Amino acid sequence: MENTVYSAERTQSFASRYSLYAAWVVALVATLGSLYFSEIAGFIPCDLCWYQRIFMYPLAILLGMASYRGDRGMLVYALPIAVLGSLISLYHNAEIWFPGLARIAPCRSGIPCNVDYLNWFGFITIPLMALTAFILIIIALILGLRAGAKS
Repeated sequence: MENTVYSAERTQSFASRYSLYAAWVVALVATLGSLYFSEIAGFIPCDLCWYQRIFMYPLAILLGMASYRGDRGMLVYALPIAVLGSLISLYHNAEIWFPGLARIAPCRSGIPCNVDYLNWFGFITIPLMALTAFILIIIALILGLRAGAKS
């Protein structure tokens, strides 16, 4: 029984210590990845990609500042940003999975939103990577909030 309590305390301590950093690293990698795809690889972002960037880029800055300062209060503000970004990303993925959805709100500029530039292993697309990043950030933020509430 003692080992279980000790293990739970260590897990809580680990989550409270590193969840903010984990969320920041994911946001930073996603931001740098999107910049790589557009600026170096030359992929033109569609409208939905731009909207996802609008939510991801501030997360990289806010979570970086919060990590540096140890400001766990920022988690409450970052979580809604990540959730809204994930909803846009989920819709973007749905457009790729179900191309008929593109007729509901078609992209007005650049390339169509239901066209994917890359398709690694038959299923990994840029919108799927964005959705994965948002979900990982949400998980890290929730773990950080829970760990902060228990301490």
